[in-house]
Amino acid sequence: MENAGQLRRQYVDFVASLYHEGFLDDQFGQLQKLQDEGNPYFVVEVVSLYFEDSEKLMNNLTTALQQHVVDFKQIDAHVHQFKGSSSSIGAQRVKNTCVVFRDYCEEKNLDGCLKCLQQVKHEYYIVKNKLETMIRLERQILEAGGTIP
Repeated sequence: MENAGQLRRQYVDFVASLYHEGFLDDQFGQLQKLQDEGNPYFVVEVVSLYFEDSEKLMNNLTTALQQHVVDFKQIDAHVHQFKGSSSSIGAQRVKNTCVVFRDYCEEKNLDGCLKCLQQVKHEYYIVKNKLETMIRLERQILEAGGTIP
């Protein structure tokens, strides 16, 4: 059980760092509050859906920005969706990058959109890696006989 205690402390510190470094905001905490004994994998399920949707959206954005005639309204719709899904799970830095991305769409600024696509991918893959680490820690805590803080 001592191992579970150490893992719980590591988990608490890790999650606190995600908030402190601006990767997550209070919305993620709201998601965590919805998880209970009746639905112990709620956060994992929501985060997994976010990963799937995000990958599709980034692929759609990449394709749309490579067209000879760029449809900025279509790109803006994809970015708007990405912003919404990022906001709903509390992925603050991804959401904030999408806000800037949408400004470039409105200006029909292709270079700005291309730079934002790279930035949004960068922020997404960082938060994805961190959330996967958090989920791994949760599993380790449960396997050690502990409970998620």
